[in-house]
Amino acid sequence: MTRQIIGRPVRASSFVGRRQETAEVKRLVGAHRLVSLTGTGGVGKTRLVLHAVPRLARAFADGVHIVQLAGVRDASLVPLALIEALNIRDVSGRSPVRVLVDHLQDRETLLVLDNCEHLADACARLVETLLAETAAVRVLATSRHPLDVTAQHVLELQPLATPTAGEPLPAKPALEYPALALFADRAAAVLPGFSLTTANQDAVAALCRRLDGLPLAIELAAVRMRALGVQQLLDRLDRRYRLLADSGGSEDTLPRHRTLRAAVDWSHDLCTREEQTVWARASVFTGSFDLGAAEEVCAGPGLDRDELVDAVAGLVDKSLLVRDGDAVHARYRMLESIRQYGLDRLREDGAHAEEAARRRVRDWCLDFVEECERRWFGPEQPELVRRLHAESDLIRSAFEFCLNTPGELRAGLKLAGHLWFFWFATGALVEGRYWLERLLAAAPEPTVARARALWALALMLLSQGNAGRAAPLVEEARELALRLGDEAEVAHTFFGRGGACLISGDYGRARAVYEEALALPPREGESMSLVGFKYVELAHVLAIQGEFDRAMALCEEFRQVCLTYGEQWIHSYLLRILAFAEWAKGDQVSARVHARECLRLKRAVGDVFGTGMTLELLAAVHARDGEGRPAAVLLGAAKRIWQDAHVALDRTPSHGPVRTEAEDGARALLGDGFKNAYREGLELTSDHAVAYALGERESAPRPVFDSPLTRRETEVAELIAEGLTNQQIADRLVVALRTAEGHVERILSKLGFTSRSQVAVWAQARRVTRP
Repeated sequence: MTRQIIGRPVRASSFVGRRQETAEVKRLVGAHRLVSLTGTGGVGKTRLVLHAVPRLARAFADGVHIVQLAGVRDASLVPLALIEALNIRDVSGRSPVRVLVDHLQDRETLLVLDNCEHLADACARLVETLLAETAAVRVLATSRHPLDVTAQHVLELQPLATPTAGEPLPAKPALEYPALALFADRAAAVLPGFSLTTANQDAVAALCRRLDGLPLAIELAAVRMRALGVQQLLDRLDRRYRLLADSGGSEDTLPRHRTLRAAVDWSHDLCTREEQTVWARASVFTGSFDLGAAEEVCAGPGLDRDELVDAVAGLVDKSLLVRDGDAVHARYRMLESIRQYGLDRLREDGAHAEEAARRRVRDWCLDFVEECERRWFGPEQPELVRRLHAESDLIRSAFEFCLNTPGELRAGLKLAGHLWFFWFATGALVEGRYWLERLLAAAPEPTVARARALWALALMLLSQGNAGRAAPLVEEARELALRLGDEAEVAHTFFGRGGACLISGDYGRARAVYEEALALPPREGESMSLVGFKYVELAHVLAIQGEFDRAMALCEEFRQVCLTYGEQWIHSYLLRILAFAEWAKGDQVSARVHARECLRLKRAVGDVFGTGMTLELLAAVHARDGEGRPAAVLLGAAKRIWQDAHVALDRTPSHGPVRTEAEDGARALLGDGFKNAYREGLELTSDHAVAYALGERESAPRPVFDSPLTRRETEVAELIAEGLTNQQIADRLVVALRTAEGHVERILSKLGFTSRSQVAVWAQARRVTRP
């Protein structure tokens, strides 16, 4: 299988030191199922883990998944955070914990749980369950304190080594003391050409000692080299420490957390007023945010929008905001220590300052989601899905605010109701149900927002095959919308009402509901996507009942609407029903064309379930055309999707006959070869399966052996594996001995190794698994 690393990428700045710690993390993860990396705030736990992850990925057939928990405030959301990180699209209706256990049952994967300290009990309970009920899952957690789980192995991360006072410095102090190397690296980033010299190294050593070797504190100080010299930095930090000691205890006994506080305090004092304001107000963001969100939440009294952009840039320059994303989509986040400091400052502005800022986050989320829904029926669907995934932490924080703040439940219901299309299209049904059920239980008042939330929950349940529970909910939504006189919400209930009949096998009643729906003109404010689903489902029923020509005509009618608007999601469903009707009618050529076109659109919007259904339909087309191997591969790929989602597709009317014919045909064509082809399909991810179905790849991917080394470093590693010394490597490559030594040092650091023999083993393994 392909080794994957899924989660937040490593920061762009270089990683300095920690070679032995990286190797120790690798060793411990190899020997223990739970490793907790602990240490004080600012000591670099997250950075070390993110640095070690590429070196760990090769050992896990099902990849490494990084779960960022800093933005999760509610302990009950921890399982949902893992479900999202693992990209689980489960429609079984089971509890989130059971979904996780069953999904991970036979997988060889490493879960990296980052920033567990504020959710320690919830993380401990979940980890204990996962380790007890799965065979090969391993967990690497970062926290200020160990998790309360038996059989864990704890590695406490210490600050970077610094010279003791009065100790003579060696000839190359940066090689001996990582704290000095880190300062020099970060200082050179803001002051090109800076390096440790005999003139400045004593002051740098004193500065790093003063900062207790804490990486975050050192980075914050190094940024100031843009304006100050090393001695000036040290003098100002000394004054800051004396002030802190006078107000809170002896300077000689300051704990490390006070050291970090002093460094952050000093950074705050050196910020402009506008930067301080953004820092405080942006501290309510959980997870990352973009500039648009920052403008809505942080601008206001004392800070206009024009000033905000410069303030954000200034905070990035000072390493107080971390820039994430790519060249096109810039996003920002705060390290947790920095964010907590900002929250403290925000609360100094009064009892209601934090609540007001969180309400602005809620308002921004509501405006953002409503705008996404308005733009959904159009060409921007893939981009809207990307953005909604990116804002998931903020949206969750808005839901928590609405549930925990008096008077905000209606806003929460409204937010959830406008997210139906995202949860439905991407298969995030577990999360959709979680929020809708909580909000509906907390807000029973008869409102339009409740009517929408009711039918939205019914759609989640129908997608999970639970027509029995969905039917009364959608009827309640209809009656409430009728009572309130909201015609658009009444129209929205038709899809769910007909869907409940369809899943129950009452095709006659389903047809009557959809015929009635299409006889009425669209209402003002009615979702065009739900209008489109009326066409999809009526065509579906007609095809099941053998009225192929009318079914195809309905599909073609609304396809023209989709083409006019550049819409892809509903269009993909129309194409699938069209291909199904053509296949059932015997038009194999058209069915193949439309099924493949459907897959392209489903890939664009990330519709995993629709992909699985279409793969099976295309397998049936291949089987009828005498192409047994692709039919078997696609059946295996679809099976993996259903296994991951825990779906029983025999409840879907168009699927039992399709799958049965595809499998019977492929077995007849391949005989004993069916099992191997089917197994190959099981190895495919959803994206790889679509690529195979579209003819973009010939078979399942072979294992990929990712390497963090440059081409020259890889060449040096191969020479190490041949047993060459550094001098022999230098001679072979015609480079200086010092250059060869530098290559070897970087290879050891990047791979997290401590010996040349480990490099030799790594190089040999790479030769074996290289595609």
